Amino acid sequence: MHVFITGGTGTIGSAVVAELLGNGHTVLALARSDHSAQALESAGAKALRGDLSDLDVLRSGAAQADGVISLAFGRDYNSPDALAHAIAEEGAALAALGQELLGSDRPIVTVSGTPWVPGRPATEADPLPTDGPVGGRSRSVTALLDLASRGVRSTAVRMPRTVHNEGRGGFAGLLVDAARRTGVAGYPGDGAQRWPAVHALDAAVLFRLVLESAPAGTAWHAVADEGDAVRDIATVIGRRLNLPVEEVPQENFGPFGPIFAMDQPASSAHTRKALGWQPTHPSLMEDLENIQP
Repeated sequence: MHVFITGGTGTIGSAVVAELLGNGHTVLALARSDHSAQALESAGAKALRGDLSDLDVLRSGAAQADGVISLAFGRDYNSPDALAHAIAEEGAALAALGQELLGSDRPIVTVSGTPWVPGRPATEADPLPTDGPVGGRSRSVTALLDLASRGVRSTAVRMPRTVHNEGRGGFAGLLVDAARRTGVAGYPGDGAQRWPAVHALDAAVLFRLVLESAPAGTAWHAVADEGDAVRDIATVIGRRLNLPVEEVPQENFGPFGPIFAMDQPASSAHTRKALGWQPTHPSLMEDLENIQP
């Protein structure tokens, strides 16, 4: 399959590109810069220069492909306005890609977060929340899945709060960055809230499986660890960086504060059974031991 991918140089995307190429697919990847283009071509992909806001470029990439994986998301989301802009940009991109594929029965795989469900781990059957700071993202993903009725094999891989590799990435990575910046390995609330996690290389396998065979209109959970307590995550970070571990106000985490404070475990039981996906790489708590002081 010839696959067009956006976000192909990120923590998830670079792993997905390698997974696709290693399993007989060819890759055309959106590249925002010369540096990204060089990285993609060194990996064995072909680069298509453009930005996520370049809708004509996105349509061109999709038109050339047998399938699409959409992973790109704005890099500046440290304020509510920046986050809202990134969500709107992603929504427009998904709409353009979906329209290009109408009636073709070609696959498109996009990404979202696992939903929050009070009192239990979220499952693949739970709907995405359409309110809150990232509700717009859920609405865009839902609209793409609705194109299943219009001849698009649209699917979504729901990612946990932390996608990690070598101790970096995801919400845990943001905690590491905050600890380095403030001198405290902090966590909001009592720290008992749980975050699910997955290694990027395991997530990449799931993206390939979904692209190759998942039915239209379906959602899947890339969850290896159902939920690690945030206080435990912060404790490892503090030990690795030789910093105190303390509760800090959720406001210290900017627009992500309310999300950081939530208990958000998630299950992938259906995904594993239906697609035969089995994570094999280190857990988050194991991977955090790679943090360098």
